[in-house]
Amino acid sequence: MEILIKILQLLLSLSILVIFHEFGHFLAAKIFKTRVEKFYLFFNPWFSVFKINYKGTIYGLGWLPLGGYVKISGMIDESMDKEQMKKPPQPWEFRSKPAWQRLIIMLGGVTVNVLLAIAIYIGILAVWGEQYLPTSEVNKYGIAVDSLGMELGLRDGDKIISLDHVEVKEFRKIPLVLILDEAKTIQIIRDGEEIEIDVPEGFLGKLIKQKNPDFISPRFPFEIERFANESTAREAGLMVNDKIILVDDQPTVYFDQFVKAVKANKGKTVPMVIVRTNDTLDYDVGVTPDGLVGIYTDPGKYFETSRIEYSFVQAIPAGTSRAYRGIVDYLKQLRLLFSPEVKAYESVGGFITIGSIFPPTWDWPAFWRLTAFLSIMLAILNVLPIPALDGGHVMFLLYEIITGRKPSDKFMEHAQIVGMVLLFALLIFANGNDIIKLFK
Repeated sequence: MEILIKILQLLLSLSILVIFHEFGHFLAAKIFKTRVEKFYLFFNPWFSVFKINYKGTIYGLGWLPLGGYVKISGMIDESMDKEQMKKPPQPWEFRSKPAWQRLIIMLGGVTVNVLLAIAIYIGILAVWGEQYLPTSEVNKYGIAVDSLGMELGLRDGDKIISLDHVEVKEFRKIPLVLILDEAKTIQIIRDGEEIEIDVPEGFLGKLIKQKNPDFISPRFPFEIERFANESTAREAGLMVNDKIILVDDQPTVYFDQFVKAVKANKGKTVPMVIVRTNDTLDYDVGVTPDGLVGIYTDPGKYFETSRIEYSFVQAIPAGTSRAYRGIVDYLKQLRLLFSPEVKAYESVGGFITIGSIFPPTWDWPAFWRLTAFLSIMLAILNVLPIPALDGGHVMFLLYEIITGRKPSDKFMEHAQIVGMVLLFALLIFANGNDIIKLFK
């Protein structure tokens, strides 16, 4: 069921993005009185799910959910309609329009995608506001780290002050800032002393490859909130509100200590010391082969999250700023693809990777945040100067505007073919990465 929900969210998100992107081209073409022959959501090789002809444009739904397209008269695109290009140019065709109009038509899709991202962020902030966990709250107890965090040089209980001497107010953004800004140092407090840690060479590549933002997590004390349906802890006699302070003589003041102590005793029965009201009691608790005892706790009650409410008017500049930061952050991610240290190309993924970022339950705030991010991603990728993408057409149009010479139709046909081959190769590489990861 969780996989189905992720797939439905992915399809809905992509459908929204494709429709708006193609509408950008469609609207710009109509403004300049350029005929649009087709407007399709998804591709339709061999047949369409449905189609309708309205005022000279065929609107349809394809069966192959890899994107969508508008077919503009007199334009060399993925349809490779060479016969039309052999006929004399007509006033309503793309090729008959001035270069500056053709440029606006080609930029229409990415422009609408950026505007869509801004509109979504404005809506999110106006409806749900903004909530985050301040780093200062986490520093009440410090952080818990896994093996990757240990390799970075961090230790359980450290309190992060800044990265490269710049404070990161939102705790969950620390991994993002560490990766995108390629931080070289981390300033922390350990045992009351302020120290600086150098980020090891090659660490960012490992962090990206592992894709684990929880290499650092908030540390917190805990008490039992509830039990799983099958709980060895409850069977042993533990109760809600008990505080477990020792597991096999190991102190478990904090939850991360408890988890590590329990996992170290998989399949065994271990002694535990608990505090119940004013009493200290001893119990022997069985640990499952998976390293679990079936208890739950609520870390949220130990921290105060910061919440910012926005009126619609206040959300407009805040949403615009959020979209701008998203564009800057994604450009930084693209830069990492060419970093020999990071080897980010190994983490490039296709539809499985994109689908996996959606939550397993239908969460509208998360859905719209991800859709806004994907809208920015679609805009940036489409404007790359690759033939067959909008950016390829823009590149040739800028050449025409600057030099006054228009590339020949034959050249554009060959460029389109090269671009399509490159795009298919990238599609195969990205989705091939996904398949390899599944087998691993």
